[in-house]
Amino acid sequence: MTCAPHRFPDSRPLIVHVLHRFAVGGLENGVANLINRMPRAKFRHAVVAMTEITDFRSRIERDDVQYIALGKPAGHALRLYPALVRLFRSLQPAIVHTRNLSALEAALPAALAGVPVRVHSEHGRDLADLDGSNLRYRWLRRAFSPFVHRYVALSCELERYLVDAVGIAPYRVAQIYNGVDTLRFRPADAGREAVADSPFNDPKYWVVGTVGRMHAVKNPLALVEAFLRALDTVPEARARMRLVMVGDGPLRAQAEARLEAAGARQYAWLPGERADIPELMRGMDCFVLPSLAEGVSNTLLEAMASGLPVIATRVGGNPELVVDQVTGTLVPCGDLDALVAAINGYYALPDVAREHGRAARARVERKFSLDYMAHRYETLYTSLLGGRLHSRPGLKTT
Repeated sequence: MTCAPHRFPDSRPLIVHVLHRFAVGGLENGVANLINRMPRAKFRHAVVAMTEITDFRSRIERDDVQYIALGKPAGHALRLYPALVRLFRSLQPAIVHTRNLSALEAALPAALAGVPVRVHSEHGRDLADLDGSNLRYRWLRRAFSPFVHRYVALSCELERYLVDAVGIAPYRVAQIYNGVDTLRFRPADAGREAVADSPFNDPKYWVVGTVGRMHAVKNPLALVEAFLRALDTVPEARARMRLVMVGDGPLRAQAEARLEAAGARQYAWLPGERADIPELMRGMDCFVLPSLAEGVSNTLLEAMASGLPVIATRVGGNPELVVDQVTGTLVPCGDLDALVAAINGYYALPDVAREHGRAARARVERKFSLDYMAHRYETLYTSLLGGRLHSRPGLKTT
């Protein structure tokens, strides 16, 4: 008779990451990077999406991660509270980590289910609250604050917002920057790298590009307008300057229509959503992030790690990443003339562009590595678990 091996319960603490939707995006990419880099022997993970989980889950390299989609319709999640309480009681997580306002309300069911530690992260702003002045959003964050033990702000600007505008005590807020994988995102060996399907692989071209969701807060139409102006103002630009816009969303069709109307569709490539982002970055000469609002942009860090000079709007956490005129160029939000001038400047001065790209890569290696980010979160989680479960003296968690 052969006896089945005895299965011991997994003693590793479970961290449940709760977010609105698990699909292509900077926030979601940050969660995937964190799970991939956290010590496997120390923590287990589950991803709970309030709405849906897409094929983006393949970005997580571990095979021991649970994925749960709740299918929430638009509006408040009150009807999901009983299901969330049952889910948390079933999973018995040590930590529930919610992200952004759309998932914050899951902290209440987590508290009702007796989850020992509740963490909430603020990653950035949306179109309805570009400057953080929306009083209803402030009130909602304040209303749920009793159910959160510790906050994580991805930028110093978001940390100030939580403390000064929402009223969270400073000791309850930790500031942790996103990290970037400097092995996947690295400079091209020599010149631009050829990209599969790209019509602009010829070395004679100078390629300005962006990667991101085609949503209003990312302001992709501003880059289209700036590119069209550059074609008209820079000598020989129509022969050499090309635009690459990677990503999908509701404004992609408008961007294509505007290029078509201007007779410039052949000078731009909009391939939609792609999985080969590191290779696409190495196929660019300059990167532009024209957002109306940002937290700490993963895509901006990836461009910097790829050795690209970056042009970004002076919003949110962008000034904390980009050193103006050293690793890139910061422009005022909504200033199309400044955006055009920045693009033209790097086009006309390739030596300066390369110098800024090298400095950007060095800055990422020094301050925004993925290992450092994972270490900060591991330290945070461990200290919170120690304080809650072992009553470690002197550690404030509420």
